[in-house]
Amino acid sequence: MRYAFVGLGHRAQMYVNALLGEWRDAGTIVALCDTNRTRMDHYAERIGHEVPRFAPAEFDKLLELADAVIVTTVDATHARYVVAALDAGRDVIVEKPLTVDAEGCAAIAAAAERSTGKLIVTFNYRYSPRNSAVRRLLMEGAIGEVTTVHFEWTLDTIHGADYFRRWHRDRANSGSLLVHKATHHFDLINWWLGSAPETVFAQTDLRFYGAENARKRGLGERPERGQGAPGLGTDPFILDISKDPRLKALYLDAEHEDGYFRDQDVFGEGITIDDNMSVLVRYANRAVMTYSLHAHAPWEGYRVAFNGTEGRLELDVVEREWTPPHAAIDPSAAAKEPTGSSERLTLHRHWSRPEEVPIEVGEGGHGGGDRLLLNDVFRGPDNDPLARQAGYRDGIRSVLTGVAATTSARTGVPVHLTDDGTRLR
Repeated sequence: MRYAFVGLGHRAQMYVNALLGEWRDAGTIVALCDTNRTRMDHYAERIGHEVPRFAPAEFDKLLELADAVIVTTVDATHARYVVAALDAGRDVIVEKPLTVDAEGCAAIAAAAERSTGKLIVTFNYRYSPRNSAVRRLLMEGAIGEVTTVHFEWTLDTIHGADYFRRWHRDRANSGSLLVHKATHHFDLINWWLGSAPETVFAQTDLRFYGAENARKRGLGERPERGQGAPGLGTDPFILDISKDPRLKALYLDAEHEDGYFRDQDVFGEGITIDDNMSVLVRYANRAVMTYSLHAHAPWEGYRVAFNGTEGRLELDVVEREWTPPHAAIDPSAAAKEPTGSSERLTLHRHWSRPEEVPIEVGEGGHGGGDRLLLNDVFRGPDNDPLARQAGYRDGIRSVLTGVAATTSARTGVPVHLTDDGTRLR
């Protein structure tokens, strides 16, 4: 296969590494496209052979060289590239979220239906062993019919804060964290339940980040960005991207081309996404979920509990149990600091003692899940009984749950979806 990339920021790295490493037999990287030449040159140097580089306006030329396109651009631009590639008959691998709004979902669905190409949305959380174990137990009927779900996700002041430094802070780019980040979580629920969202109600707010909240807490004058800021190296919210060779190459050394600052102040002006979100979702199979996403917690992880007609299933995951202040401002330090992690899956059956379910952990990111995802993407799913590979309908259902939630939060009323969860009513 001949693979082309559009979007050469941080997110492209996993796929580039795969095609240069363990999955090099699956295909060759034949073309790159990005708004920034410096970023393309960085990846071209890693690829090691002369690879054509195109501006976005030349995307049609890229399509002439490729069998498949890997889309890792800013979320709001996904639909444009996905539709163009599908209409050219190319396969498409697109990072989550599939797109950011209902219009983009409709355009992609129409293109996917008329195209000879295949579309894969890369939901790597499906492949995490703990999440796969949940899917297996629910499919086996371990707790009977699921009636309610409680799902809480906490982002700490390393990961959560970072969304408020980057392009994600602008709702027009990311659709908000209920689309960009929660698309992972909403997809997990759709997949776990084998159902689709039907009715969504939400309340959200910006309570911690942003200029107004900083003023309320008396934080005083804030820098526009990290580089050159007086607090660089001491303020736990001011990121030093010069300390991380990869971030420096992709962003600091590239900003002269487009003026994009990767290290904007999280307490600055212009933030239009929320950091506290609560959502209530009813599904086509009558299950109801309460969901919360919190982006300024002292620890990172998630808890999900399923109540069923024959018991209860609980998954508790701590990805980082505390946040060292120096790790929050120095990416290289964050990777070295032992901050603790744990996971526990517990099955409670009626009138029985709780049973801790073992989780088989593999090598690599997300407990070996990233490796399984890449194998699916580049070699095929091979009759996976858990059906982890996601197509465009899965991508649409997760995006529209977030879109419905943001709409509900703005209007104060529930938002309804069609029976299959692929369109707003």
